[in-house]
Amino acid sequence: MSEKSFGRDEIAAMRRSYGEIGLEALPDDPFVAFESWLLEAHKNPVIVEANAMVLSTSDSDSRITTRTVLLKDISQGGFTFFTNYSSRKGHSIEINANVALLFPWYAMERQVSISGVAEKISRQESDDYFATRPWSSQIGAWASHQSADLSSREELEQRFEGAKQKWPEGSVVPCPPQWGGYRVMPLQIEFWQGRYSRLHDRLRYERSTIDANWELGRYYP
Repeated sequence: MSEKSFGRDEIAAMRRSYGEIGLEALPDDPFVAFESWLLEAHKNPVIVEANAMVLSTSDSDSRITTRTVLLKDISQGGFTFFTNYSSRKGHSIEINANVALLFPWYAMERQVSISGVAEKISRQESDDYFATRPWSSQIGAWASHQSADLSSREELEQRFEGAKQKWPEGSVVPCPPQWGGYRVMPLQIEFWQGRYSRLHDRLRYERSTIDANWELGRYYP
């Protein structure tokens, strides 16, 4: 049985009406506002991985790529995630540290979009976090040459088995030198709340530099 494909008119007709929950005000500190929304999303049983965020980067040819990564820390004025520094995203950030993040909490008719500058965190911070990861995830970090060409699934499985033999479960697995964290230092943080008749609420914190004070404004949807 073949699956039914969508027609152009059917896709164009896809829409939903948003609720009545408004976004009247936010605290002066965007991180306080964000942590409140993140906690609400985490408690929502419909949302899978509330800390999942879409990361957008730009390479030397100004080509933009996106992927989902996990937020692992909100401290020192930034949003931290971890990855392989030799990955596609790592190479892009090395060329252009300006990045964007998006938390799409569709079930709550909310999203938070962030733009800022990504910088590597300290080696000690990366080592400390790596030590808290499950053993299998640690092994996976050694097995994967993230974003590099892969001849087959079997090749990846073999590399994983090789790393398992080198560091059996229960042993201390060192953090790979090419693996670590980035902290995104934001210049803009926008909170979006869906409203009826597409009269959505958009409140945006902005600052000109990392050390400047935040200004909060409301924008047309």
